[in-house]
Amino acid sequence: MMMKDERSPVAAAVSHLHYQYDNNEVLLPYQKYWIEDDSPLKIAEKSRRTGITWAEACDASLTTSKSKTHGGCHHFYVGSNKEMAREFIDAVAMWAKAFDKAAGEICEEVIEEEDKDILTYVIYFASGFKVQALSSNPSNLRGMQGNVTIDEAAFHERLAEVLKAALALTMWGCKVRLISTHNGTENQFNELIQQSRAGKKDYSVHTITLSDACCDGLYQRICQVSSKTWSQEEEDHWIAGLLKATATEEDALEEYFCVPKSGSGVYIPRSYRERAAVLENNVVHFNGSAAFNALPERLRAMDMAEWLEQNVKTLLDDLPTHLRHTLGEDFARSGDLTVFAPCTVLQNTQRQIPFLVELFNVPFKQQEQVLYYIADRLPRRDGIKLDARGNGQYLAEQAAEKYGAEVEQVMLSTAYYRENMPSFKAAFEDDELQMPKNEDVINDFSSIQMIRGVPSIDDARTKSADGHQRHGDSAIAIFLAYLASKEECRRYELHRIVEAENNRNLHEDTRRQFTHTRGLKGMRGGLL
Repeated sequence: MMMKDERSPVAAAVSHLHYQYDNNEVLLPYQKYWIEDDSPLKIAEKSRRTGITWAEACDASLTTSKSKTHGGCHHFYVGSNKEMAREFIDAVAMWAKAFDKAAGEICEEVIEEEDKDILTYVIYFASGFKVQALSSNPSNLRGMQGNVTIDEAAFHERLAEVLKAALALTMWGCKVRLISTHNGTENQFNELIQQSRAGKKDYSVHTITLSDACCDGLYQRICQVSSKTWSQEEEDHWIAGLLKATATEEDALEEYFCVPKSGSGVYIPRSYRERAAVLENNVVHFNGSAAFNALPERLRAMDMAEWLEQNVKTLLDDLPTHLRHTLGEDFARSGDLTVFAPCTVLQNTQRQIPFLVELFNVPFKQQEQVLYYIADRLPRRDGIKLDARGNGQYLAEQAAEKYGAEVEQVMLSTAYYRENMPSFKAAFEDDELQMPKNEDVINDFSSIQMIRGVPSIDDARTKSADGHQRHGDSAIAIFLAYLASKEECRRYELHRIVEAENNRNLHEDTRRQFTHTRGLKGMRGGLL
């Protein structure tokens, strides 16, 4: 049986297995494999500074030096800046010299690009073909014919358009290569990789982590070039230095181990959400129809009370009475949903969201009615956090008047998200939170996005399976319920010490004693 690796993800990713390094080999095994893969479309997701672009320059030099009958063609390099372009062309020139291929000097050419002229680097071969470094403007590829390399693809602002132009070249047998470190899970570069692995795209995917590269001799090559003596201890020290220099472990995984982070786009990855969605699909929904909203408040209250008895009471009755519970809520009057999320704190400190109550287009008084119905029946209730933005402030104020300091009226803001979202995400990472297995609920969490470096709710709306508009509603309700479960709660209640009959007997005894004592005091007063 395999034992669980208790090391950090970064430590677990580092391997000490090496192939038999050969000083005389120019290319390392992973670089050779990249060149030998003749797929029309291929992707390299890589660690930083592993030399895949250098190997690509080798391939470009060999292909461009061939005649057309032997498979030669132009090669276009699209980088993200001028320095990368010059570096690639220099590498091509170096390889041409190493292979003794007839090639001219590196030239500079000017391409007219919209309202400005762009300087490009180009090197011509005796075959009549050239390697040219272009800017990332998609229009530069229009009308061209040849292989295309898009370097640091995940960092191109217009990757979709560049790729669209490049793929048109494959109609005549040319090839497209994408090379990059990752730049977040929601980046198109990562999406192409995931679609390819799912069989939805035809890209050949190469993964070259820092560990993979070192296993194939990367650090040994660095030692060879810099005239240093290699040792495993020195290699471990070198790797540790690289990882230490990165800001976070998540950054290290992305930069060196091909694990895209959620920093750009969705904050809590879908894989985390689906892993947490293991409970029964207890999500009940009330739709406030036009007929319901037109009823007098007294009749609406009767209808709502009946609905609660039929749909929510059983869910509340099933809650364990010996465990403490909290409640979170995200408010909406119309358009979006109001969602109530109770949270059960298990004995092992794991949190569960046993059910959700969703209200659509429901008047304020009936939302208040639902809130009180749930809150009054929560076993060992230990905190309530309510969304107090906009119209939600009415409901939050009424609840605070009824339940006192137990209620926190939350003004959701950038500062609030910045302070509290990291611990909420950690609950998913550490398997601390479980919730109903419901597709709409899972999708609601995609509304939590990294916006200017802070996890916040974006402005986009989604549609539920039944067509209702959603805006991360259940995600916020669960978020607030979870936070409430993590905090100390002040709760004020009336507790009866003895039974009513005993209270009456105690009161009568006290009255007699008081009368007797007063009589004694009066007697003493008469004697003095």
